[in-house]
Formats: sequence, C-alpha cells, structure tokens
Amino acid sequence: MNAPIPADQLRALLDMPLNDPDPAETAEWRESFAALAETHGPERARWMLDELARIARTRRIGWQPELATPYANTIAVEQQPAFPGDLAIEERLASLMRWNALAMVVRANKAYGELGGHIASYASAADLFETGFNHFFHARDESHRGDLVFFQPHSAPGVYARAFLEGRLSGEDLQHYRQELTAPAFESGSGARGLSSYPHPYLMPDFWQFPTGSMGIGPISSIYHARFMRYLTHRGLLDCEGRNDNGTHIDKRRVWGVFGDGEMDEPESMSALTLAARERLDNLVWVVNCNLQRLDGPVRGNGRIIDELEKLFAGAGWNVIKLVWGSDWDGLFARDTDGALMRAFANTVDGQMQTFAAKDGRYNRDTFFGQNEALARLVEGLTDEQIDRLKRGGHDLVKIHAAYAASAAHRGQPTVILAHTKKGYGMGSAGQGKMTTHSQKKLDEHDLIEFRNRFALPLSDEQAAQAAFYKPAEDSPEMRYLKDKRAALGGSMPRRETACEPVAKPDIAAYAQFAVAAAGKEMSTTMAFVRMLGNLMKDAALGPRIVPIVADEARTFGMANLFKQVGIYSSVGQRYAPEDIGSVLSYREATDGQILEEGISEAGAIASWTAAATSYSVHGLAMLPFYIYYSMFGFQRVGDQIWAAADQRPRGFLLGATSGRTTLGGEGLQHQDGTSHLVAATIPNCKAYDPAFAGEMAVIVDAGIREMMVEQKDAFYYVTLMNENYAQPDLPPGVEADVLRGCYRFQAAAGEGRRITLLGSGAILTEVLKAAQQLAEEGIAAEVFSVTSWSELARDGQACEARALAGEAEPGRPFIAQQLAGGSGPVVAATDYVRAVPESIRAFLPAERRYLTLGTDGFGRSDTRAALRRFFGVDAASIVRAARYALA
Repeated sequence: MNAPIPADQLRALLDMPLNDPDPAETAEWRESFAALAETHGPERARWMLDELARIARTRRIGWQPELATPYANTIAVEQQPAFPGDLAIEERLASLMRWNALAMVVRANKAYGELGGHIASYASAADLFETGFNHFFHARDESHRGDLVFFQPHSAPGVYARAFLEGRLSGEDLQHYRQELTAPAFESGSGARGLSSYPHPYLMPDFWQFPTGSMGIGPISSIYHARFMRYLTHRGLLDCEGRNDNGTHIDKRRVWGVFGDGEMDEPESMSALTLAARERLDNLVWVVNCNLQRLDGPVRGNGRIIDELEKLFAGAGWNVIKLVWGSDWDGLFARDTDGALMRAFANTVDGQMQTFAAKDGRYNRDTFFGQNEALARLVEGLTDEQIDRLKRGGHDLVKIHAAYAASAAHRGQPTVILAHTKKGYGMGSAGQGKMTTHSQKKLDEHDLIEFRNRFALPLSDEQAAQAAFYKPAEDSPEMRYLKDKRAALGGSMPRRETACEPVAKPDIAAYAQFAVAAAGKEMSTTMAFVRMLGNLMKDAALGPRIVPIVADEARTFGMANLFKQVGIYSSVGQRYAPEDIGSVLSYREATDGQILEEGISEAGAIASWTAAATSYSVHGLAMLPFYIYYSMFGFQRVGDQIWAAADQRPRGFLLGATSGRTTLGGEGLQHQDGTSHLVAATIPNCKAYDPAFAGEMAVIVDAGIREMMVEQKDAFYYVTLMNENYAQPDLPPGVEADVLRGCYRFQAAAGEGRRITLLGSGAILTEVLKAAQQLAEEGIAAEVFSVTSWSELARDGQACEARALAGEAEPGRPFIAQQLAGGSGPVVAATDYVRAVPESIRAFLPAERRYLTLGTDGFGRSDTRAALRRFFGVDAASIVRAARYALA
C-alpha cells in the first residue's frame, strides 16, 4: 500500500487549471511534493499533508481538505489482488443470471400485464451480487455463523435466478413470480410456489432473511444489526468477531448491504452513519449501486452522486472505496499523461453520464472523447464497439473483487463501496440508461434477441423470443463451479433459518406477584412494568436474554435504577467519571452493559429492537427486547420500520409509555397519542393491549414471554403504559384467559334499576368506574368490563365472521358477544384513543343492544388530566351523560 506513486501520474493529477497569481511558486511546491511522494511513498506524503493542515488550522487560515477525490478508482491497478476464480466462467454465469431474471419478469408480464416487476436494477447490480455470492457472502454452517446480506429490493429477480440455477427454485416457481395466490403451492398445498415481488421473510420464510422493499429501512437496519452483533459479542452471549474455537477457526461475520444511490436520499439511510463510524463497525460493508438513476430520471442530473456520497461518508468517518472504472479503462489512464480524462470527468455531470450510457460508441467517441485532441488521441486505436463496451467499475468482476477484498480486510471503520454502473446494463436500445428504464418490463422479440447476442447466451432465436429459461447441464463446468463456490461458503444464500433453543420462563409469581396482588397500592403501570423488568432481568435463564431499549427517556420512565444493576452498553466502556457518580442511580456505561440507550432517535431504537427481536432467526439465539418509549413516537413516527419488522417475524415487546391523549397532560398536541392502537391493529402479527391495571399487564407480559421464548411463536406485543398513579386492585381470580382474549367483567351490576354496560380501557377505566358509581347513585345498575385489547376482540369477531362466510356449520360466536350475553341495556365504551378504536368491535356486539362510543378525536391540548378528559368527553361526568342518553 506504501509503494511510491510515479511522479508523472501524480503531476498529471495535480495539473489542474487554477486562478494562480504565482504559477512559478506553485510549480515549485508541486515538484517538491511529487518528489517527496515518489521518494518516500504515500505514508510520508500523507504525514506531510496532515502537518500542513495542522499548521493551517493553528494559523486560522480557514482551509480544510476537500473530501472528494478524483473521479477514479480508489484501488490502483498495482494494488489489486490476483483474481481467485475463473473469470470466464463467472462472466458466463452472471450473463445467465441476467437472462433468467429478465425472462422471469418478461414472461410474467406477457401473461398478466398488471404484475409489474423490474429488470434494469438487477441488470446494473448483477456483477456486484455475483462477486459476493462467489467469493464473500458466507452462509451459516459449522465453521461460520453466517453473514447478513441486505439485497437491493428491485434486484430480487436476480436472486431468484441464481436460486434457480442452484436448484432451490424450479422453472415452474419462476413462472409464478409475483403470483403468490395462484401458485399451486398456495392453492393446493404442493407444487410450484409463488415468488414475492421483493425480499419478504413473512411470505417466503425459508428464503429471504431481511425485507428491504421500503427504501431507507434496509440501510439503517443493517447498521444496527452490525452493532447488535458487537453487543452480543461484548456481553459474552455469541462471538461474532472470529476466533479459534477448539482448534477450529471461526471467521468474522459481516453485514453486507447492496443499496441504490437514489435510496441514499432517504433520511433513514443517512441517519445512523456516524453511529457506525463511532462504534468502529468494521463488520459492516455497504455497496452502493451508483447507476445514477432514480425511478423517473437521474439521481444528481446536475451534479455527481458518487462525489456527493464520498463526501458524506468520508465526513461521517467511513472508509470509502470508489469503484468507478473497469479494467478496460486502465490502459486509457496509463496513456493519459497530461490528465485529460480527469479534467473531462470533473466537468461531466450525471445527467450527461446517463446519456453516454444510453448512446452507442460512435456518440461517445464524438461527444465525450471528441471534446479535445488529447481525449481523441486516447481512443484512436479503439473501434466504436470497443468504446461502447468500456465497462464501468461495477460491471468488472476483477475490480469488484478487489474492492470487496479491501473492504473485508479493512479494520476500525465501516466501509462503503461506491460502484459506478449503468442502469439497464446490456438492455441496449430497450432500456440501457434511458429515463424509462426503471419501468421497463416488456421487451419485444428484437430486444430479447439483442440481449441474447450481447451476452452470448446459448439460446436459439425461438428460445430467446419466447424468453425461455436456461439452465446448463448439471455436469457442465458452469454448474460445477457455481455449486463448488457456494459449498465453500457454507451453502446457498439467502436462507432464513429458525432453529433456536427455547428459553425457560420464570413463574409469574417470581417477578410480578406485587402486581397481581396489588392490594390497592397506588402506582402507575409504567412503574409496575419497570419493577417487573428489573425482576425478570435477575432470572438466571431469561435475564441475560432480555434487551432493554430506550431512545432517551430511561429516567423519565423510572429506569435509572437499572443503570447500576445491568449498565448501559458501550463498546468502549466508560472513559469518564459521571457527574452523578455518588448517586445510587448514577449513569453507568459498560462494555458488557445490557441496556441499549439510543439517544434521541426512535428510528435507531426501533432498528435495534428489530435486530434483537429477530436474533432467534438471524443468529440462532433467542433474545427478548423491551423497547419503551413515548407512545406517540412509535407507530406514528416509525410505523414503516415496525411494519418492516413485522415482515421479519419478530419476537419482542414494544411498550408505549405515557400513552393516550390525556395521560400526558402538559405536553400538548405532538406528544399526545390517540391513534397508536388504531395503527397497531393493522399489523397481523402484532398483539396490542391497553391494560388499565398492573395485574392485567403482568398477565399480558407473562403470556408474551411464554409465547415468544418458550413456544417460539412469531408474534410481538404492543402494550401501552400510563404514568398516572392510582390504586391498583388485585387481579380477580380466573380472569387470565379473558384478559388475553380482550376483556373481562371487572364489576358486576348492582341493584334492580335500569341496566347499562360500560366498557373502558387503559387510563379511562378509572373514569368508567367513577361513572358507574355515580350511575348507581341515580338508580342505574352498571356492569363494568375492562377491555384490555380492542384489536384482539375485533380480530376474534372477524374470524368468526370469516368462518360463517366460508360456510362453516359452527363458525363460533364473537368473544365480546359472549361476554355481554348476560347483561342488558345499552353499551357505552370509553377510551383514551380516537373513537375508531372502540368502534372496531361494533359489528360483533349483541344486535339488540345499542352501542355508543367515546374517544379523544381531534388534536391534543396542554392542560391537566381532568381538564383534558372533560374537553374530550371521556371523564366520568361525560360517561354518565352518555349513559343517560343511551338509556333515553
């Protein structure tokens, strides 16, 4: 790496036009620096530059180095390692992947024009994928616990095409791309399976490991997965760093992410770059496929996205490797002794570069190389076809391998590879570099034959015109090579696994007896939860597997006592004496700390939660995350990430604290949550509960632990908590099952007068109980049900209805109807959420009973709880008025 830089090349790079008041002096400085670098090598040259920069800062010159480097490859030709494979075979295999991926999309859209699909993204990324598959992406086996790979979502057809050659998918499977419901496996339970549009672990649970279809979520998720691997290592739960184990070397595990340059516009993509650098995550490699094009046009038409991203990543502290030009350009750069190419690239924006990709060799000769005589001389010996085939770096397997190898060897920083490609590479006039290429999914006979010819595929004209799938013979050199390479890397990828040892659950009395038998003690459900969590973390079996996560509110939620008990995770420990070191609740960071405190970043916290909640699958080690946060900053803020987590079949708890629209009185509109239960109800594998009392919450938490850690079911729980202190009753005996199903009778009706049923949940149940007392004083007998989950009641009713619509003889009766069967009169429901939440069960109540709902629709306000509940009409007086109205 420290070989001297040839003086003529360095002078050429430095020979840029300047508005120079003293050219002679500048020339002396240039010559001096060139001589220094040539004589003593890059290390000494870098030291001298650092020293000059230090002097400039000291003298307040107001200068700092430009973060962008010339538009050329970071890894010089002489630094490239020998390519360790058979280049010709790998190029043929990549061509086959491209063809089968294209054929899959084309065939689907010939049959059903509405299915959609993408060809151009994978056409640009195929070589990036194939180099990883052949040399770097390690699957889980006895010698390696497996790399984590996040695949660019629009390139899913290419991953399916490889699985087809590997024998994991059949040609019939490929014919059911984006046809999951009409595939035989879905309709009859056997035969060809449907292939999901993008990576979806929920839909293809044995295949895809990570969902990446929602732009930006894959990048941030990959960062927090890499950090969670460090967390597991530092806590002594699972070594992900590589070691010698009983004489067997276990290789370091890495997280690879292949993402698009347009995807880098998403705030989630960029939001955790500094965390990755701060944590020195050298187990993380991003490959950004810079094909310069979004869906509608160029990414940075008037600039250069590679330059912009280089500055961004370098400034954030990442190791940046630019992979710009293929091997065909090496000779041109070698002959370019006066820097003409570098000057031309410096003045070429991406919009023009896209045009060069869409045009032929003659156009590129005339327009790019025809800018001046120096450029024209560089290509005098090349034909138009050779110019047309000058590869960008992301299409050159040798260059890609060199970049990947350098990233794998780098220590102390995460690495990003900025790979220059052409969108729609090889699609010719049908789509290469064109504005419409992202949506291109139908190719005519001429286009297909042209593609066949471009990649020298062994297909007849008829086979090409029909977009026939092609698979070489099993004993062919290509197939043997393909399988040998994957065998050496642990087998096929992607591959989702779920084998995991269950974890024993302590008895509820061991950690939550104080809540189940509260005996009227005043506390908030948040306080009760934190106490439960502390007790759970002391359990020998389950305790080490618990991952407490907070964004920046541990003290707010009363979790400060956990700081000393288990510590806050820090990869470097604690290098300072905290201000409150003498306090029993002092802040303590530790390398083996258990709490993940993510700062003011709900996006980061939910990404950490997802990493922990999917550890059973990703790492074969069951972990149980509890992420507690202001409920308003959950589904409303990071709902897309929660939805993506649901796709991965997570197991864990989301705790929405200070929940509801009136429990967090003084904070006002943007802090008051009236809708999270509405959103949670839309996620099929999320069980959402709004318990009013600590005993209810204990039963819910206990059931979740059993379901996720012992029974190993793919579900996660959302539980809302309040910071309001009030008397906590004992949990009535025998109601545990009803609590989990959604409601139980908390208080029977007293007296012989007119009758009414009151339903309440969470913070408003106490108001319902006050209303019941006032009604009793008026001679109205009110029975009270504590509704722990509106969404579970609604789902139960919907399931009964679906069975009835399917013609089942005994579809069952909705649970809420069963619960209300013994009562009479109207039903009034009140919650701290919008009325749509209790309205979700209306269809499943007894038909003869009038139903009236009260909720907190509208924007929030700042005031006392009493004033807010009065304003929204969910206080005891409002409930009494509603009851009178319903009875009238």
